[in-house]
Amino acid sequence: MNKLIVFDLDGTLTESKQPLDSEMASLVAKLLAVTKVAVVSGGALPQFLKQVFARLPNDANFANLYLLPISGAALYEFCEVGLGKIYEERLSEKEAHTIETAMREAAKETGLINFSEPAWGERIEYRGGQVTMSALGQEAPLAEKKAWDPDHAKRRKLQAAIAARLPEFSVGMGGATTIDVTKRGIDKAYGIRQLCKRLGIPESEALYVGDELMAGGNDEAVYKTAAQTKSVKNPAETAKIIKSLLLN
Repeated sequence: MNKLIVFDLDGTLTESKQPLDSEMASLVAKLLAVTKVAVVSGGALPQFLKQVFARLPNDANFANLYLLPISGAALYEFCEVGLGKIYEERLSEKEAHTIETAMREAAKETGLINFSEPAWGERIEYRGGQVTMSALGQEAPLAEKKAWDPDHAKRRKLQAAIAARLPEFSVGMGGATTIDVTKRGIDKAYGIRQLCKRLGIPESEALYVGDELMAGGNDEAVYKTAAQTKSVKNPAETAKIIKSLLLN
């Protein structure tokens, strides 16, 4: 059993922005009983609490659970008095404005997003340590999100156009319709390194499970660490991996 197992959230533990189903919640709880577990994703903390924390059984060992929202720009852990923030790498209002301007310009240049058209919620969201652009809006239906960019081509085009305008920031693909921008060097690799340092666990003894470990995917940054990796296509494959880990 690895001393630390880190999971991507959307597409790995759950479908996009969906809560853990009952089987996954049970499996994660069983893992928490025997090892440390972390979840890292581009979503903000409230999304983590809704998708993960609220779905775990009350008797789960929360002392072994670590949350890395906004692509590792923040770290939270549970203690006797509840959820505590260990760090957060925030963007200034000026930086957030600069990023939003670049996003709007890139959307117009590529023709992939028309901000004058209706959307399912906000298209650009400031998450403290990250600015996220969602092509269809933050609350778009799952089916619409899956159909929008199945081959990543649209997100790659947007990513390149935004990155060209923001050389001082890190620009990456997030979920099925999103582009995430953080301070340079703040990504999932940063979050894993910070957590491993805090826990005194060598990166090589951590295991990362994600559905976007390919080149250009939102898990690619993990390859900058020494963590072991397992690639999955969906939550069903993740469940199989957890079951095999629990047998060891």
